[in-house]
Formats: sequence, C-alpha cells, structure tokens
Amino acid sequence: MSLDKPVFISAVLLAAGESSRMGEPKQLLPFGRSTFIEQAVDTLLASAVAEVIVVVGHRAEAVVERIGSRAVRIAQNPEYRQGMITSIIAGLKLVAPEAGAIMLALSDQPLLNSRTIDNLIRGFLSGDKGIAIPTCRGIRGHPVIFAPKYIQELMRVKGDIGGRQIIDSHPEDVLEVDVASEGIIVDIDNRDDYRHYLG
Repeated sequence: MSLDKPVFISAVLLAAGESSRMGEPKQLLPFGRSTFIEQAVDTLLASAVAEVIVVVGHRAEAVVERIGSRAVRIAQNPEYRQGMITSIIAGLKLVAPEAGAIMLALSDQPLLNSRTIDNLIRGFLSGDKGIAIPTCRGIRGHPVIFAPKYIQELMRVKGDIGGRQIIDSHPEDVLEVDVASEGIIVDIDNRDDYRHYLG
C-alpha cells in the first residue's frame, strides 16, 4: 500500500498465551485454510506494516513451526504466565530503532483483514495523536497503534491489562479511527465463539 507519509510501523503480534478459556492453544487451532497464528501473521504481512514481531510462549515450538518461513521476527517470552504485559515487553525489545510507530496486535482475531489495518495506519498518520484505536459501531477494538514516545511507559506497566493503562492515562492523545469491519472487535475466546465463527 502506498502511504502519503511513509513511516516504519513495527507490529508486535501477541501469541504467547495459554488460551485457558478455550482449553487449548488458540494459536494452533484450524481456521479457514490455515490456523489462527498463520492467519494473523499473513494479515499483518499483507498490510503496510514494515516488520512483524511474533511473541511466543506457550507451545512456542509448535507455534513457530506453523509460522514456518514467513518473514517475521520471533520474540520468546518465558514469563507469559505472568500476563499480557510480559509479552508486550518481550516484543518491544525487538522493535527496530527506526520504528515511527508500534502496533500491538492479537492472534485471536481471524476476521481482521489487511485493508482494515491499513485504514488504521492511514488514520494514525493523518492525525496528530500518539495513540490510534479502531472502532466499529462505536466499540473500540484491536490492533492499537502507539507512537514511540509510549514505549518506555509500556515497558513499565504491571499486571495483565496490556496497553489499556496507557490509553486510560492519556485520553487527550487518543484518536478513534472508525472502520467498517467487525474483525477489530471479534476475538474468539471459547469453544462457543469458535464454533460460531468457524461456521
């Protein structure tokens, strides 16, 4: 995709969790012609992001095997049981120094598409805010883009709330980007969700 103001965007894909509500690793579940993790990686690679960092933890070897030779960087998170923020920190440590923005993405949103990601990026680049969040029907979703000025603050977050603490602490610096796709608000957490969206 051609962008008016090219910026190196680094995407950190969080794929380290145990998926306790699902009962097995969502990253490895079949979805369409591949798996959750493959779908998430391929969607990011087809978008305008410049690099994709995949954070693995639970069943790391199996997840990496599924990713195969795709052009991503792998961040190992041995502390994944201590919450999502440990995965965010592990991914941020590999972000390229030239990154002009960091996108935090989830591996359990198989309905997300690259066009929606590009619309979010375009909104971020055309605005003057440091955080960009996609919305659909007024509901905030993922992925979320952060300006580099928030990296150190993200690295200091505690607990299992991801980047929400940063978002809540800086409401004046948040841009909501309206998108048409409900893929930003659909995350598949349990067997009922999986059966529903698997069709």
